[in-house]
Amino acid sequence: MRAACTLALAAFTSVSMAKGWDEIRTLGEVTVCANPNALPYASEKEETPGFQIEIARAIAQRLGVRLRPQWIVPRMRAGVVDCDLLMDTILVPGVQPPSLKLSVPYHRSGVALAFAPGREPVGSYAQLRRGSRVGVLHNSLASLVVSRTPATMVPFGFEDDMLEALAKGEVDAGAVSAAAAGYFNLRNPARQVAIVHAEDSQPELQWTVGVGMRRADDALVDNINAALAALLADGTLAAIYARYGATHRNP
Repeated sequence: MRAACTLALAAFTSVSMAKGWDEIRTLGEVTVCANPNALPYASEKEETPGFQIEIARAIAQRLGVRLRPQWIVPRMRAGVVDCDLLMDTILVPGVQPPSLKLSVPYHRSGVALAFAPGREPVGSYAQLRRGSRVGVLHNSLASLVVSRTPATMVPFGFEDDMLEALAKGEVDAGAVSAAAAGYFNLRNPARQVAIVHAEDSQPELQWTVGVGMRRADDALVDNINAALAALLADGTLAAIYARYGATHRNP
């Protein structure tokens, strides 16, 4: 998946130090690490920066500072460039390193099912039928779930390739993020796939995401949480996701 939504948050260097609230406020700048080529999540293209960058900008505006993206691939290099924020950090207890402080959740995410045009959708992974060909990412958790059904797995290296095969009818369904599928539909209105939030009945394939803050102090955490609360309440987050064909799901 060409995305920044990943559990790969290890390898933070102990030498570099991200900034606390007072230093960020004094500098008038907060930095965010992101992938420069990972739409709908993030992009270095100014006209389509991705929802991670747009959300980070909205947070920075609430904080009264400017946002400076720092482009990295992969995400684990965040410690090398010493950025302050990591968007779409998966909020799984005990998984993140102690140096990473976490915001309140701002979105509910996971691995949905998408269905090819003309194929009859089902409501859950357990309902996948024998004879149906289901795309999965190599060695993913979703592939383990699909392997327990009668369906035939078809492995892919990237979600983009899976969605293209799905739209062509080369596979019947695909285990993909709803954000990636929604963005595909936005760009391909004549051959949209059907999205089913099958992860809602599959606990291991659903999670919430928040802002990861590298070595932040409590004041920064509090200010980020206050900004997120305001952006959730006034509909800003929902509007940002909608611009990329995605649906904001309250955590």
